[in-house]
Amino acid sequence: MKFRSVRATSTAVVLTGLLCTVATAPAQAATPVGWEGAALSLSAAQQLSQGEGVTVAVLDSGVYADHPALKGKVTTGPDYRQDGLKEGDSEWGQHGTAMASDVLKVAPKAEILSVRVIDDKHQEERSQEELEDDYRNRDGNPIAKGVKYAVDHGADVISMSLGSEDLFSSYDEGEAAALAYAVRQGVTVLASAGNSGDVLNEVSYPAGYAGVIAVAATQQNGTRANFSTVHTYNDVAAPGVDIVSATNTGGYKPGDGTSPACALAAGVVALMKAKNPKLTPAQVNAVLIATTHRPAGGGSALLGYGRINAAAAVKAAVSPPEDETAPAAYRGKEHLATPDGTPKTTHPEMDQTLWLTGLVAAGVGLALLAGGVLLSLSGRRKLPAQAPSGMHPQGSFPA
Repeated sequence: MKFRSVRATSTAVVLTGLLCTVATAPAQAATPVGWEGAALSLSAAQQLSQGEGVTVAVLDSGVYADHPALKGKVTTGPDYRQDGLKEGDSEWGQHGTAMASDVLKVAPKAEILSVRVIDDKHQEERSQEELEDDYRNRDGNPIAKGVKYAVDHGADVISMSLGSEDLFSSYDEGEAAALAYAVRQGVTVLASAGNSGDVLNEVSYPAGYAGVIAVAATQQNGTRANFSTVHTYNDVAAPGVDIVSATNTGGYKPGDGTSPACALAAGVVALMKAKNPKLTPAQVNAVLIATTHRPAGGGSALLGYGRINAAAAVKAAVSPPEDETAPAAYRGKEHLATPDGTPKTTHPEMDQTLWLTGLVAAGVGLALLAGGVLLSLSGRRKLPAQAPSGMHPQGSFPA
């Protein structure tokens, strides 16, 4: 589904005439596989692995576990969104069900752990009160809680098709700490790069956090989908246009976005982990990057290092490069620079000339400001009430 910054909108197309093939066989009914199957070399990859024994945590809006493509494959974890909605409600599990089906489309024998951390409301449908609550109430961050729960309950891979795209979007210490914990525990984390590439191209978290594999979206010819966020944090790319996914009503619907791109990439990682359970997050990332279909000119902020080649990645997972990310003792000199005699806990004396200059400048500035206020008040007239415009806070939403 295509979800953009400032709002979240899904783009659906009519299924008539859509040519689909079905990937090699899980036991339950399969989600239709379209052009993304050939783009990922999925058939060849599934001859090598189908994700056996791997648990993929889908942190999203909930997963409709009774869908024919998901039945028997989903374990439902906590609802950290806690907005009163439950499975069966029309606004519960729309996005999450689609993402879980995309993971299983690639890795049909993997298991899904569903942890609800966001809702399906489009951004423009939110009241100002809800927006402020999402943005300001950081006590018990749902995403951070979800990551920690997934790690502690056996997840091998965490897939997050969500993001915060806002000019005021910022680093969240709770989320960063939870993601660092996941990586230390050997859990590979993926997130969608964001869907603001055709708007303001805002940074999106969790894609922007260190240790997270950020997945951009391609269209059928292999080039960047116009909505896919362009950023230096992009690692790899996957198909993200006209991807048919399961719905929370039991059917299927096509959509666009870096959301399905992330879920498909998470499925590929599940294939890799089934082939080599000892893969570390750093090794997974290195193998994915080394085996991509490289874009002309090499890696860039557009698509990272290019579109994933699932078959090549699964083959290379057997003999990954050495993981050199482990902590290492510093073996250099005791001091990084020549000691100058300054005590460790004492700052050098402040230059009094600079201090006095700053003080005088501040006084002049305050005097000018006071004069401006007085002039404004003297010519003030009553204006009609006006609704506030411009930017508003937004929290994490499906990407």
